[in-house]
Amino acid sequence: MHGSGGANVRSAVPDSAVRDNRLSYTDQAMFLALRATGEESLAQLVWLYEHPVDLDAVRKLHQNLGFGLFGRRIETSPLPFGRHRWVAATGPAAPLDIAATARPRTELTDWADERAGLPIDPETGPGWRLGVLPMTDGSTAISLEISHCLSDGMGAVLTITDAMKGIRRELGYPEPQARTRWNALKTDGRETVRSLPEVARTVARTVRLGYRRRHDIARSAPPPAVPYTGDPEAEVLVPAISVFVGLADWDARAQALQGNSHSLLAAFAARLGARLGRQRADDGAVSLLIPIADRAEDDTRANAVTLDSIAVNPVPVTKDLTEARAVIRAGFKKRRDEPDESLELLPLIPFVPKVAVRRGADVLFGFSDLPVSCTNLGDLDPVLGRADGTDCAYLMLRGVNGRIPRKLLEQRRGLLTVASGRIGDHISITVVGYEPGAVNTKHSLREHAVHVLGEFGLTDIRQAGC
Repeated sequence: MHGSGGANVRSAVPDSAVRDNRLSYTDQAMFLALRATGEESLAQLVWLYEHPVDLDAVRKLHQNLGFGLFGRRIETSPLPFGRHRWVAATGPAAPLDIAATARPRTELTDWADERAGLPIDPETGPGWRLGVLPMTDGSTAISLEISHCLSDGMGAVLTITDAMKGIRRELGYPEPQARTRWNALKTDGRETVRSLPEVARTVARTVRLGYRRRHDIARSAPPPAVPYTGDPEAEVLVPAISVFVGLADWDARAQALQGNSHSLLAAFAARLGARLGRQRADDGAVSLLIPIADRAEDDTRANAVTLDSIAVNPVPVTKDLTEARAVIRAGFKKRRDEPDESLELLPLIPFVPKVAVRRGADVLFGFSDLPVSCTNLGDLDPVLGRADGTDCAYLMLRGVNGRIPRKLLEQRRGLLTVASGRIGDHISITVVGYEPGAVNTKHSLREHAVHVLGEFGLTDIRQAGC
């Protein structure tokens, strides 16, 4: 159940962290990159109940969600090279949206897509939204959408779980426009001057790193786009589907293939990537971009992850996960022992022009290697499945693009992300995919996912809707 529902619990953030409301360099980099490319990156959770929900409990959840990582917005610096800051935006970011008309169960994912297409903005607001859909068969869906600039997946899970327990964390941010423009200019100007020695050292590191990685930078040029017709500026709704596999079946197959849940998910992502043409040209491997959680207790960063790029051979994984498991383990060890040198360049972020931000994203995310993003949230607190205080039948965990220009999708030769979490008696797997030159529909994407799961001997696949 929701617990106390309204008790304020102040986060145990050190006073120094409360006073310094500047975005981390990583968070500012993400914000600037999305602004530069015109993308809108969201985390979306959809709870499905096989019966009407307790709307009073959902309203209480709606009130509680506007705290912690969700209870804030970004206030940009008046200086073009200044650090952006967090400001308070506690309480509901937008009214609770309860659909007035029930829709067929077959339209569930259409409704989820429509929700993901609603305006979300971490600067002007709303930074998150909550909606409810009654369906004609008596079932009910609840959808929560959050800007990725407010939180990553694990941060969202922790914030939502707090809200369901009635915990409201105050982060101590100032109110919007608390600084006059003149004071903001003076403060940000002083901070910029103080940062110049660090920036100078970072420039020197950049030159050295750029020389060492000159071949990677050369390779990061966008690959030739597949010819297509249509408006390149049009925003594309990238198909997203969710499937569910029983945990007993999933774990049994992982064990039979000499792997574990992590390596089986990575193998599924690699095999699906190969099926959708996302193999590297030189060795046929699939590059998996795996976020590794780096979130400490009471961490206020929006994106507290490091990214690990791992090359997986998609050929043997349906028969044996030994190689994939070893590659993943070695990649994680290397990331722990050898921190990513690119992170040392983050102090330059406020000074980087938009065109360089876009180019830097291509290098950072390795778009020339046609990466597959693979997020594994692991075992989730059962409380996360109780949007109305009771256990839902299914929980979809979707990382989606609210809007993305078609020219960007084509330039990057498509998109494929896989996200999963274990909750209740099943693993929830969401796939978001776009293949240039192909028929891109939810139906075709679901067929690809079901086919690949079948290659691993997983055939008892459940779906929450069509």
